[in-house]
Amino acid sequence: MKLVDTKSPPHSGQSLQHPADEGMLYVPGGTFRMGSDRHYPEEAPVHRVTVDAFWMDRHPVTNRQFKAFARATGHVTVAEITPDPKDYPGMLPHMIYAGSLMFSPPAYPVSLQDFSQWWTFAKGADWRHPYGPGSDIRGLDDHPVVHVAFSDVIAYAKWAGKDLPTEAEWEFAARGGLDGAEFAWGNEFAPEGRHMANTWQGEFPRQNTGDDGYERTSPVTAFPPNGYGLHDMIGNVWEWTSDWYSPRHEADAAKACCIPENPRGGREADSYDPRTTNVKIPRKVIKGGSHLCAPNYCRRYRPAARHPEPVDTSTSHLGFRCIRRGVSNAS
Repeated sequence: MKLVDTKSPPHSGQSLQHPADEGMLYVPGGTFRMGSDRHYPEEAPVHRVTVDAFWMDRHPVTNRQFKAFARATGHVTVAEITPDPKDYPGMLPHMIYAGSLMFSPPAYPVSLQDFSQWWTFAKGADWRHPYGPGSDIRGLDDHPVVHVAFSDVIAYAKWAGKDLPTEAEWEFAARGGLDGAEFAWGNEFAPEGRHMANTWQGEFPRQNTGDDGYERTSPVTAFPPNGYGLHDMIGNVWEWTSDWYSPRHEADAAKACCIPENPRGGREADSYDPRTTNVKIPRKVIKGGSHLCAPNYCRRYRPAARHPEPVDTSTSHLGFRCIRRGVSNAS
């Protein structure tokens, strides 16, 4: 074993494995251009950010891994708990039940402005029953766990002795050393016709041709890793970060010497949805897009893409992965 300066990256494309935690890969620290000025307004402006080195899970946390956590701790997820009406003023009595948001494709054309046409709060949907009470996770051990709210992923991270990545750490890792590239693998979405991530092909939300081999989630190593050896940084499932959501990035400082180091996102007070007045739930940043991202809707299958997610919400296309900071030993 030898000590490694965590701000000095290994050779290009090299991934170092943490000796005490098989499945985590070394992500070198560095300065990069975060965000995008070419897509959705919340991704702007592009600005320079520096992050220290860290170790990151090679892929999203799987059903197998989450099952081990639940068995060891007895953890009950938010989706398995009946909500308290006092926390949700105006909630209709017939909607007071344990469940989670589940994608349900419509059988006919719908307006893309009305997401209620394809999302439903499904009674009995949870991580063990990803498509409702009649479903289970048999045969899905290597698929990412879904239907996990923010408190669930924090509980898992604490049990594993890890943390959630910040938005800056997550985006740096997703880029895989390709600073400024459109995608995690370069500037072409499907190089030579090859699908590089689990996304939607066809007319969202009613037609998924499944050209990439999957209509829903996929095994976490089904698609090629990025330059740091990380799988599924784009597509398959969105991933939680630890940062509070803000509607825009901070612009670069006037002086080049003042590049933010290890930024921690916005303020909780600024993360609330201004359109929701009766229920005030803070929101975190989620990253990476999912198998529901399509060219005609939600083109967020890019490292710069970001979206707000209320901390009490779980869905059928949202998971997570963990990191470990401050570890400089490498083999």
